[in-house]
Formats: sequence, C-alpha cells, structure tokens
Amino acid sequence: MKILVVDDELDICEILRYNLETEGYEVVTAHSAEEALTLPLQDYSLILLDVMMGEISGFQMARNLKNNSATAHVPIIFITALDGEDNLVKGLNIGADDYLTKPLSMKELKARVRAVIRRSASSYPPQAATAADDHLIRYEGIVIDMNAKTVTLDGEEMLCTRQEFELLTFFLQHPDKVFSREDLLKSCWPHDTLVLNRTVDVTITRLRKKFGRYGKHIKTRFGYGYSFEK
Repeated sequence: MKILVVDDELDICEILRYNLETEGYEVVTAHSAEEALTLPLQDYSLILLDVMMGEISGFQMARNLKNNSATAHVPIIFITALDGEDNLVKGLNIGADDYLTKPLSMKELKARVRAVIRRSASSYPPQAATAADDHLIRYEGIVIDMNAKTVTLDGEEMLCTRQEFELLTFFLQHPDKVFSREDLLKSCWPHDTLVLNRTVDVTITRLRKKFGRYGKHIKTRFGYGYSFEK
C-alpha cells in the first residue's frame, strides 16, 4: 500500500518514511502541499498531512482533496503541532479520518495508520457486478449505491467522506429509531480507533448542511441521541 507523507520538515518526513517502511508500506514524501498536489493523489491508500506549511496549508490541501471526486475517498490523517479541541474539530469538519499532535509516538502513529487503512479497505471492498438494484438504498431523492460507494441527491452525485457515507447509510437502514452517540460510534466507526463523542456531532452537522432539505430528517433527541425520521 502506498502512503504519502506531506510535511515541510525534512527530518520528520524521513523518520515517518523509515518507520512506515518497516511496517511494509511504500512511502512517498513531499515537502509542501504544492509539491504533493502534482502527484497522482488518487493512487494513495493514505495521506499523512502536516497543517502548517508554506502558502498552502494542510487544511487547504485537504479541502481541495475532499472537493474533488477523484480524491475524496483518500483517507487523511493530520499530523500537526496545533493542539486543542477547536483545531481537532476543524480537521474533522474538513473530512479527516484522524488527527495526531506532535511530538509523535511512533507506536501510536503506526496503530492509527493501520486502523485507518483497515477501515478504508473494509469500506470499499471489491464488488461483483450485478444487474439487480438490491445494492441500492433509496429515500425520496437520496440514492446510496453500496457497490460503488456513492450517494446521489436528486440525480447529482454528492461528495461524501467515508464516515459521512457510513453514517448516512446506517440512518437510512434504520429509520425512525433513536441511537445514542455511543450506538453510532459502535456501529459506524472502527472499534480499534479512539474517537470522541463530539465526532458524531461534527459528522451529523456536516450531513445536515450537505443534504439541504433532507438534512432536517436527521433529528436530535436531547438526552437520547439522533434519528433519521422519514
């Protein structure tokens, strides 16, 4: 599997390259977002992305990737000296799969990388072609294609992160039932990844904004959790 490391600190790039290559990954490094954007980013299994870099920050680069249908599926882990909940939430809002702060623990980094790649592989397994439409989940103008891992809204494809896709799919498969944050984390997030309850709120906020008039169907039941009401 190919991993791209984007960081303007050469020493960090080399440390990450060495540690990840010992795990069997093929690692490519770029020392700026500008350099990284010249690469075939859709071919990578994961991007480790620094935030504070040159003219194009890691946050800006991530937005670029998530707004491009060719690269929206590529998982991103932010690696940054910026800490605090506001920066974590900002990174998750962009669509990052994880967020690590420097100084890094290589043991933790390797575990997070394995978890994200494993989740990515399980979210997008190879599928056999079928003429039937039993792989489609529909609600009014929303159509989820479980084979192609796409979501269309009134015939227009929507760019979704894997987590948005998983959460929306779960809601449509279990309509009119209230789920706590803990239920949603257990059902829609990998069990071996440390995720804050706040992550559920952030992802639901993104879904509501992204799906316009359908966003109102995602209801908050204060003290209980969330549901998708038809």
